[in-house]
Amino acid sequence: MVKKVFEYDFYGKKIIVEHGELAKQASGSVLVRYNDTVILTATVINKKANLLSDFFPLTVNYQEKLYSVGKIPGGFIKREGRPTEAATLAARMIDRPMRPLFKEDFKNEVQVINTVLSVDQNCSPELTALLGSSLATMISGAPFEGPIAGVKVGYVDGEYIINPDAAELEKSSLDLTVAGTIDAINMVEAGAKEVSESIMLEGLMKGHEAIKELCRWQKEIIEEIGVTPFEYECLTIEDSLIEEVTALVETNLDHALRIKEKLERYEAIDKIKEEVIEQYKENNKDKEEDEVNLLLVKVAKIMEDVEYRLFRNIVVKEKTRADGRRMDEIRPLSTAIDLLPRTHGSALFTRGETQCLSVTTLGALGEHQILDGLSLEDEKRFMLHYNFPQFSVGETGRYGAPGRREIGHGALGERALLQVIPSEDEFPYTIRVVSEILESNGSSSQASICAGCMSLMAAGVPIKAPVAGIAMGLITSDDDYTILTDIAGMEDHLGDMDFKVAGTSDGICALQMDIKIKGVTREILREALEQAKKARLEILDVIKKQISKPRSEVSKYAPKTKVFYISPNKIRDVIGKGGEMITKIICEASNVKDVNNINAVKVDLEDDGRVIVYHTDSEVIEKTVRMIEDVAREIEVGKTYEAKVVAIHDFGCFVELWPGCEGLVHVSQLDTKRVEKIEDVVKVGDTILVKAMGLDKKGKQNFSRKEVLLEKKKKSE
Repeated sequence: MVKKVFEYDFYGKKIIVEHGELAKQASGSVLVRYNDTVILTATVINKKANLLSDFFPLTVNYQEKLYSVGKIPGGFIKREGRPTEAATLAARMIDRPMRPLFKEDFKNEVQVINTVLSVDQNCSPELTALLGSSLATMISGAPFEGPIAGVKVGYVDGEYIINPDAAELEKSSLDLTVAGTIDAINMVEAGAKEVSESIMLEGLMKGHEAIKELCRWQKEIIEEIGVTPFEYECLTIEDSLIEEVTALVETNLDHALRIKEKLERYEAIDKIKEEVIEQYKENNKDKEEDEVNLLLVKVAKIMEDVEYRLFRNIVVKEKTRADGRRMDEIRPLSTAIDLLPRTHGSALFTRGETQCLSVTTLGALGEHQILDGLSLEDEKRFMLHYNFPQFSVGETGRYGAPGRREIGHGALGERALLQVIPSEDEFPYTIRVVSEILESNGSSSQASICAGCMSLMAAGVPIKAPVAGIAMGLITSDDDYTILTDIAGMEDHLGDMDFKVAGTSDGICALQMDIKIKGVTREILREALEQAKKARLEILDVIKKQISKPRSEVSKYAPKTKVFYISPNKIRDVIGKGGEMITKIICEASNVKDVNNINAVKVDLEDDGRVIVYHTDSEVIEKTVRMIEDVAREIEVGKTYEAKVVAIHDFGCFVELWPGCEGLVHVSQLDTKRVEKIEDVVKVGDTILVKAMGLDKKGKQNFSRKEVLLEKKKKSE
């Protein structure tokens, strides 16, 4: 295979695609260089299809290699382990725009593996991997209706920036990732500092214009490489069977789809399908097992198609929703706070049959999350974690580590609320919000944002403004479409778009869009944004009636704080040799024997001399502050101090000015006359006046009683 190299100048940065040299045994592979960011993408297609499968087995992996940023992995093992949260989100970001573009009848397993080899922090490795995934999959010959590409859009000083660098992104009020084809946008992920709907919409359109460039270039690459289409086996369903099954289920499914209550509706639909399956099993029990299984798969597929068509007809043509709501109507809302007496903040948000309990916990800044990844950010002080137990949908299932969906929903909620979280200087805490989904019938991620916002305010976190989230849906039928506000589970499952918008009354804070069709137009996006704004403001009114603003004080069970400053060069003294001094301070102030005791005061020391003390008891905080200030207090040379004699030696005595501050009064400086025996002048426990004489050659403080006596004598003369 001959190596081919393709270059493209994209908004001032060079993209290079290399094909034919690396990973040649994969079905398709490319090496993509975006300035100094380098990604190897390999796509492999299983040659055998599982025609009995009811889903498309696509796996997209994004493998972070810490050598790509010159790091050695932390911990004891010293090699990459399970994917980081950032890697999981990157894999989802690539999967979401790719999945709807594979042919619906394609059931061969596909794996797209992105390996991050080198990272230039100003050139997104995630978007480079998306480009590589599109190219490698196109080269593999898979029935994939690409190419696709993605870009990041920033907004600085009224100007849109395509693929902003790290410095530009820091100043940007918009962090928007858009993916799509030449024809339309099909994936959006955004965080924003309360931007308007018009700014967001224009950003989406600017992003799509840039995407078109990359897609056209990819087509040129594919044409030059030459691609052999992958021959695949697919399920062929006879027209006679389609007519037969449709006649059996159409009327009953139409009635079932109109049942208002979720579980009753699902139960009715499942019963219809089970009865038809059992009927076909009974009628074909004399046939071979494989033949019967294939027939049942066909029957199930026909019933799904009938359900899909009927649902669309009910919504788009009849303008009717299963639960009887208008197209722009939100389900009934209810809220509550302070459900949990010992937590720092708690709130319950219920929207129809979706319910979220959110709990906020406040901790010391030192309890932040450490990130062992590829980004410039190495720690995080605000976290939102989303949990989706199976009981929330009335089912049994696997319980264990959070999956991709839970990580993704948590990241969306975190991004929305992060925009209103106070700075570290304003509120020196690490903040963790946990969203427990107790019931789910669609849009649980947006319920997490609403409940999370209330729990933050209940915990006394001075957020800039309340935030609410809403999920919009899209149902298409031929050339007609309907946009739905506050989609329920079935509308999400059978619909064409999941469009989630979160924000304050002033603007958008986060946006996420996934679609199952090939793309959406500007008009649909504009309409969805406007309809979402109306719904968001309605929800914010309900939230504000429950709790209008953050509480002025944190919970009595939350740690209180005191922030003060010491000289940076005194930090080492406060810590002490091997942490001896700070351990002594913590234990004495807290009246505990171990610094790891739950009742021990927490102390954060920053390089700039900032000290933050945390404890639930204000008296413990004040005692800790006094002890630290004593250690950090600066001694002024030439100033007289009252000191306590703490030790006596042949060469002099040691005195303590305050806890942690000791120095030597040499025998020659004890008195104005010669001292034969130290004990003749001072004893341990005596309090004497001494003058600070500065540091000796070893950096120790020296004091003089003699100088004080001479000055006193001089004044009396």
